[in-house]
This record gives sequence, C-alpha cells and structure tokens, in this order.
Amino acid sequence: MAVDYAELGARLESLALFRDLLNDEVVFALADYLAAPSRLAYAELAGAVYDSAQPLGEHILDVALASDNAYVRALAEGRRPSAGALRALDLELQTLDEAAKLGSDELASLVDEGTLPPIDVCEVSVADTYRERTQELGRWGYGIYAANRAFVLDDAGEIVPVLHPDETRLSDLVGYEREKAVIVENTRALLKRLPAANILLTGDAGTGKSSTVKAVVNELAFEGLRIIEVRKSQLHLLPGLLDELNRNPLAFILFIDDLSFSTNDDDYAALKAILEGSVAAKSENVVVYATSNRRHLVRERFSDRDGDDVHLRDTLQEIASLSERFGIRVTFARPDKDTYLGIVRGLVEQYGIKLEECFDLDIEAERFAMRGGGRSARRARQFVDSLRAR
Repeated sequence: MAVDYAELGARLESLALFRDLLNDEVVFALADYLAAPSRLAYAELAGAVYDSAQPLGEHILDVALASDNAYVRALAEGRRPSAGALRALDLELQTLDEAAKLGSDELASLVDEGTLPPIDVCEVSVADTYRERTQELGRWGYGIYAANRAFVLDDAGEIVPVLHPDETRLSDLVGYEREKAVIVENTRALLKRLPAANILLTGDAGTGKSSTVKAVVNELAFEGLRIIEVRKSQLHLLPGLLDELNRNPLAFILFIDDLSFSTNDDDYAALKAILEGSVAAKSENVVVYATSNRRHLVRERFSDRDGDDVHLRDTLQEIASLSERFGIRVTFARPDKDTYLGIVRGLVEQYGIKLEECFDLDIEAERFAMRGGGRSARRARQFVDSLRAR
C-alpha cells in the first residue's frame, strides 16, 4: 500500500502522547519535510540526521524509548494507563513505525530536482521494541533514564544527564578485590529489591574509591542501575529527590564524593535523616554511597572541645558518629609495597606492555611512587600510563 507522505507528515505533527518527540530536531525536520517537500526542507532533514550520528529509523526508535509520557509514567507507578493514552499509543506507534521504515531514495523522490545527498536510514520496528522495553522498565528505564546511566544535580536541583560519563569497568581496577566484592554484592541486593545498605568508602586519596563506585554502575547499568552525583551543598535536596526516585522502577545510587563536614556545618543533618531511614526518606530502590578521606567525616579541631556548649560532649559524639550510620563501611587502605607493585604488574599485563630486558619494572615503579608522594592505586595507574605513552 502506497504511503501518503503528506498525511504521514501531518500525523507526525499531531503527535499527542509522544508530543515531546517534536522537540527533537530530526523528528521535527522529518514532519516538516513530509508535509511540504522541498530541497531546503530535505537539506534540513539530512543535516539533522547527520548531526544525530544515527540512521533515521534508529534515531526515531531511541527518542521514542526516551519519551517521558503519560503511558509510561502510569506503568512505572503501577497504574493502568487511561483509555485515551492506550488508544493514542496504538495510533502513534504505527505512525512512528512508518516514519522509521522510510528509505533514503524514497525520501529523495518527493522532490524531483536533481541529485540530493543520501540520508542514513535503517529499518527498525518502533512498536515492537517500545512494547518490549516498557514491559521491563525496571531494567531499561524511561525518559532521561533510558538513554543515560549517570546524572548530576544542577544548581536548581534538577536531575541532569552526564553525556560523557566515566567508562571505567571493574576489570580495569586491579587490586582491592575484597572491597569491590562487598560493594558489588550490596548493589546486586539493591537491584533485587532486597535490603541494601548505605555504604561509606574511606581511605587515602588515590586508592580507587570513586572509581570503584562508577565501575560498579557501568557494570550493572543494563540490569537497571543508575547513579546521581550529589554535592555536599545539595544535601538539603535529598528528601525531595528521594520522593521523586521512589516512584521510578530503576535502582539508584546517590553518590557523594569526598564527603566531610566542619563542626558548625548544618548540612550533615539532612544526610543523617536519610541514613537513619526516616518515614519520608525510606526507599527500597535508592542507596547512598559516599567517599571520604576521613574515617569520622567531621573535621574536628582541639578548640572544638573547649566550647561553652552545655552538652558539648553529646554534640561532638553526634557529629563524630555520622559515619556509623552507614550500614557498611569499606576501607581502601594505602597499598604496601607488594600490593602496589602487584597493581603495577597487573596493569602492565592488562595493557600488554612489552618492556625492554634491561628495564627493572619494580625499581622504576617505586621511584615513580616516591617522586609523587607515595604509593597508591592512582599512582600505579599513572606510572603504567607513562609506560604506555613511551
């Protein structure tokens, strides 16, 4: 059956359930071109497809899967979508299916005015894939969570995707196997909605605390894990953030890097409420993972012990015991010589670095560490990176 291109363009322009797709440059340019074909409209469409770095059909599928609409929100919250949303879903998935199956020559034939540059295309089934994915929202997510695994909070407290997240994998991290295993096991419990603990990762700088958390997310993202980095100054936003995430079928790590407080810092009160599991904060799909170079999280000075607080001892105990409110504490100790050299050798083997016979790896690695302030997993990687650069 012949395609009525003008009618298909009109249907794209009148998307209701998937209205947010018209904010996408490719979908908007396609609807505009089909409704009124011209060389200029074709060039706009081709340019938008080139900029997307995806074939037309694949791009339409991806933006459909990332749509934050009434149908998918209802599913995510365990509600039945309205009759109108269900009817719109059938009609609009058919429209998107037809648009995703358009060929390059087919599109160019709508304007018979000389040679036009080809448009990258590939035939995909938007409807089938969309229905399959929405049946497993706990694994794939929806909206911004469908296409991204790492996020931050902006200055307004909005969740924003990290477009180029750290790609470190667990296999890239040599050493600290016991510490990594504890974190992975706890995170898998979170994904299964079993009781999972908040984790405090302590240890010297450069021992791999932050890298381990990010690597765990990269490892388990396709099982439904996402990470949101929260700055210390944003801790007061945690209750509202938890209310929002609690309705989401995915599992989330709220990641606080390099956490510490001063004794007159009120931010720790918000974190304390979350860690204690208050009624408002309780959530089975969210945990807090924090890293710190301090075991007690609070920078305490000797002068703090000489204040005029009537209950000074109670106050100091309160702020010093914040770390104890994490269910699990994992220590990344500074490596001794054997551990440090083991990390170096493991990385050299991992990267397949060929060394000259006269090159003494252990001696050079030790020299490198001593010149840089001591042994650490980070220093080991920096040394191996210097070998790779040669």
